[in-house]
Amino acid sequence: MKSENDMGEVKVQVRLTNAFDEEKAQEGKLKASRVRTVTTDAAVDTEAVRSVLPPQVAKRLGLKPRGQRVVEYADGRKEPVSVVRGVVFEIMDREAEEEAYVLGDEVLIGQTVLEVMDLLVDCRQRRVIPNPAHPDQPVNKLKQATSHAL
Repeated sequence: MKSENDMGEVKVQVRLTNAFDEEKAQEGKLKASRVRTVTTDAAVDTEAVRSVLPPQVAKRLGLKPRGQRVVEYADGRKEPVSVVRGVVFEIMDREAEEEAYVLGDEVLIGQTVLEVMDLLVDCRQRRVIPNPAHPDQPVNKLKQATSHAL
């Protein structure tokens, strides 16, 4: 339950794409117009590690469950939920391909998507913004003993 002191929910528009369809289109095995996508508003959940798709959105994208993972809810309950692979999240011209849990009735954006896209949550303004240190493109940190590029 939210208190009056909470800053409020942060929403963002997200375009979701079936990565498998996208790959087939790039290979010429599927018309680009047949790539399944959904554009919708999503709640940003800064407490969640992974993102969430409602079952009807996963179905519209043509994504089938690839197994289950145990999740822990804010109230401490734990239960197994279905997980799908191959979801491309696009927010503010930045994208990340991730797994997503399948449950609930709204799209939730979790921390891994925000981190990969190098996006920050401005709770006071109730919005998502590009990291001011990297406004033009996402930059991710990488620790590596040696730097041998492919």
